[in-house]
Amino acid sequence: MSRFASTLPPSYFDGQYAQDPDPWGFATSDYERAKYAATLEALPQARYASALEIGCSIGVLTEALAARCDALVGLDLAERALAQAKGRCIALPHVHFALGQVPGDWPEGAFDLILLSEVVYFLSADDVTRLVQRVRSTLRPGGDVVLVHWTGETHYPLSGDEAAERFIDGTRPFLRVLSAARTDKYRLDVLASRRGAP
Repeated sequence: MSRFASTLPPSYFDGQYAQDPDPWGFATSDYERAKYAATLEALPQARYASALEIGCSIGVLTEALAARCDALVGLDLAERALAQAKGRCIALPHVHFALGQVPGDWPEGAFDLILLSEVVYFLSADDVTRLVQRVRSTLRPGGDVVLVHWTGETHYPLSGDEAAERFIDGTRPFLRVLSAARTDKYRLDVLASRRGAP
């Protein structure tokens, strides 16, 4: 399976959602359901004042995460996915959505939780470096970052392990690994702010 050489463009995802409104089975897959439960269980804090979910897709995890947040922003680069997410979370006024592709696009504000679930491996190595700087500039002191990645073979620019390790390496000056869990299908890394980090 040949790899994409650069960050996947929005057109790739537009094509996926044009063929299937839920191309990765976020709403129906047992894998996704178990992974979402594990992600929520791994959150170090019971509640967050302001959270950012990168790659929110159709909003299944967003809806569940909203119960743990005073304010939540979901960002995705596919309009079809965001339309579904908005509909799913229509009764949650503290949840907002934005269209954009990281690291070039980034919502305004500061966050005490940034969630990157199944998204970093869509980026090139250089864009992961830029993503790290985005996270550093908007993560509040004492904030947490959660990474979740499928570890099977893909045609994305990076494997799940490559994406996670590159991100973790880049954030060492200001984040520490709080926990790292691994199943036969995915890895879940929780990073926490280092005391005294700028």
